[in-house]
Amino acid sequence: MKKCCLSLQVTHWVFADVALTRTCEVSYDSTDPLVVTMVFDVASERSVSWVVSRDLLAGGLVDQVGEGDIRLWPVHDHEGGLTSVCVRLGSVHTALIELDAEPFMTWLARTYDMVPRGTELDGVDWDELVQPVE
Repeated sequence: MKKCCLSLQVTHWVFADVALTRTCEVSYDSTDPLVVTMVFDVASERSVSWVVSRDLLAGGLVDQVGEGDIRLWPVHDHEGGLTSVCVRLGSVHTALIELDAEPFMTWLARTYDMVPRGTELDGVDWDELVQPVE
């Protein structure tokens, strides 16, 4: 079992002109290789956790992705360089979070070093999973 964690400051856009800085901890565990857990305000009694597809997060670095409760899109500077990634969480009551791209991309690449794309389910015993319950 391998784990990979990153703690960073993110911007929570409350309104178009009102932003709060929050702490976000993103974590990856090779025993659950398809997902990343994002915990906002970790040290608070009101921390909030979201479980997000790792591939969806990777897709949000290059294009607008997701539907329903989780949507992501890249933000570029005037020269076309990737500066941040926006994550919209929720469908009725939403939160818009902006992450700095550089540390997040580096961290996400480490998760793919741990468990390469396409090998996430290599250790699953499919025969055992499809056995009838007795």
